[in-house]
Amino acid sequence: MDTPWFAKRPVSGVRPGDHGWLAYSGPEERDRVIGPFVQEGLQTNEKVVYVTDAPPERLPGLGERHRIDVDAYRRTGQLRVISRQEACLDRYGGFAPAMMVDTLGHEVDQAFDQGFRAVRITTDYSWLLTEPGSDLGQMLGCEHRVGDAVSPSTMAMAICQIDQHACPREELIALRDTHEVLVEVNPEFDDGILKIVRTFEPDGLRVEGELDAARHAVFAEQLTQVSKERRRVHLDLSRLAFIDLGGLHLMARHATVLPASEPLVLDRLAPSVESVIEMVGWHRLPGLTRGEEGPLSGTEGIG
Repeated sequence: MDTPWFAKRPVSGVRPGDHGWLAYSGPEERDRVIGPFVQEGLQTNEKVVYVTDAPPERLPGLGERHRIDVDAYRRTGQLRVISRQEACLDRYGGFAPAMMVDTLGHEVDQAFDQGFRAVRITTDYSWLLTEPGSDLGQMLGCEHRVGDAVSPSTMAMAICQIDQHACPREELIALRDTHEVLVEVNPEFDDGILKIVRTFEPDGLRVEGELDAARHAVFAEQLTQVSKERRRVHLDLSRLAFIDLGGLHLMARHATVLPASEPLVLDRLAPSVESVIEMVGWHRLPGLTRGEEGPLSGTEGIG
C-alpha cells in the first residue's frame, strides 16, 4: 500500500487551496492552531467561516481575552459562526454531507461579492464521531467533497479539526488520508538553520536542523519554557541533523534540575545525534533517557 503524501505547514503557512487536517491532542494544541488561523484571517481582510454550536466568544482566538470584538466582525459579515443545524443537519437532525458542502460553497461565493480576498473555513467533526450510530463512511464522503471544492480554489482554505481521542486509530488514518495538508502550530523559533516546534502528548519540543553554539541560548530558553508546570518533557530529535557537544551538555545540565524520577526524554534519535551521545556515553548523561524509537512514517497527523 502506498504511503500517502502530505504537505506539512505551520498554521500561518496555510493558503488558498489547502484542505488542511488537524487531529489535536487537547484544547491547548487546538487553540494554538485554530486561534491564529481565525485571528490572521480577521486581521487581513479575509472572511472566517466557523461551523460550530459553541458560542463565538468561546472559540479559539476570539473573545475579550484576545481583544477581538466578535459582534463587530459578525455585523460586517467577516466572521460567520454557523450552527450545525443551519450548516449540515437535515430536518430529522441527521448529518447531511451535501448540505455542508453547499453551505460552505455559498459562503465562498458570497465572499467574493463582499470584497474579501480569501475565505478561511474550519469546523470540528469530533461530535459526529461520538454520536450514537455515527457513520464513518458519511464523514469520509463529506471530506472528499470538501476537498474537491477547496483544493482548486483560489480563495478558500480549510482546516478540518478532530479530537484524536474521538475515534480509533484506523478511523483517524482514514480521515487524515482525505487531506493533502497536515497543519501544526507555528514554530517557537525558526531561523532557517534551527527550528523548534512545540509538541503535545507527549509535551515537549521537536528540534530540527542544526543545534550549534550560536543557537544554544534560544534552545535553552525554549527548553526552560516548556518545562514549566510539566513533570516530564520529551524532545523529538528525529530531524536534528547536527548537535555539538555544547548542545548535548546543555540538555544534560537542564536535566539536573528536573525531579529525579522525571528525566529528559530523547525520542527518535537521528543517527548523527545518537553517535555523538554514544561517543560521550549515556553513563555521563544521567538525566537523559532514550525514549521512543523508529520513524514517524504512517503516523503523522494522528498523534
